[in-house]
Amino acid sequence: MTASAKPKVAVLGAGSWGTALAALIARHDHPTVLWGRDAATVAAIEGGGENPRYLPGIVLPGALRATTSLHEALADAELVLVVVPSHAFAETLRALAPLRPPQAGVAWATKGFEPGSGRFLHEVAGEVLGDDVPLAVVTGPSFAKEVAEGLPTALTVHSDDAEFCRQVADALHGPAFRAYTGNDMRGAELGGAMKNVLAVATGVADGMGLGLNASAGLITRGLNEMLRLNIALGGRPETLMGLAGLGDLVLTCTGDLSRNRRLGLALGRGASIADAVREIGQVVESLQTADEVMRLANAHGIELPIAEGVRDVLHGTVTPAEGLARLMARERKAEYPQSLFG
Repeated sequence: MTASAKPKVAVLGAGSWGTALAALIARHDHPTVLWGRDAATVAAIEGGGENPRYLPGIVLPGALRATTSLHEALADAELVLVVVPSHAFAETLRALAPLRPPQAGVAWATKGFEPGSGRFLHEVAGEVLGDDVPLAVVTGPSFAKEVAEGLPTALTVHSDDAEFCRQVADALHGPAFRAYTGNDMRGAELGGAMKNVLAVATGVADGMGLGLNASAGLITRGLNEMLRLNIALGGRPETLMGLAGLGDLVLTCTGDLSRNRRLGLALGRGASIADAVREIGQVVESLQTADEVMRLANAHGIELPIAEGVRDVLHGTVTPAEGLARLMARERKAEYPQSLFG
């Protein structure tokens, strides 16, 4: 590689978000290889410059390569970006670990917790890859379709390794894409996961036709729930007041490209969970994340009435109308009975 050449990036996961990020990085002149399991999707990207299943009609850069071979994708990579659903995260890390070039750090744009254990993804990555591998999380308000179309977007990269954090941000940063940096991985991951749960709540309210006042109230009190849990877990409040928290929350709660919001809309209109998920046709992270959020909250003695209501609706133990009635019946209290910021 010449001194002026940019490092090779391997993007693992050829869904909508993985494809969009791979296209973005390839447009920034990084040699970029996108790995996916589905041979038909990979063949369409490699041969036709399009991901017809996840990003139909969007032309991908000609320089972007795609493969079903994990070995080929990782060969000579200096940065690995994992973009798979949370339930496949640990499996993907275990598969890449023996093939990872020694110089390559690992970042991910996956949002959620490890199903079952409720562990943060940086905890999973540290266990699987070891303490010596630089790690980073990429998160913030972003719809894959808009990124793939080149529309303006701002995200944030958080890592305990400042140099690796800059490397990841540099690969993403470009004329239509701003990449900020930070070092609060726990707070950033909590925001990216928990906003999906709260998006179901606002979707339900909108599906029930409850009006803009209700949506604004749910978003604001949802942010309060995120902040309280984040502080209990040792995260920093300012992380969730930025792109990783408030930014992602507003986008996911109000934008109809959000799968979690669409799930809520369908439930609010009376659809079953099975029918709603079938109609969406992609992974809906909130179905698992709601349980993990409430497990964390209960472990730390934190009340999260909105997140609790979403969990119960998703489990079918209450209807959306019953969940709303339960929220409205809560006793009057001060908005901030004690300072969030210590």
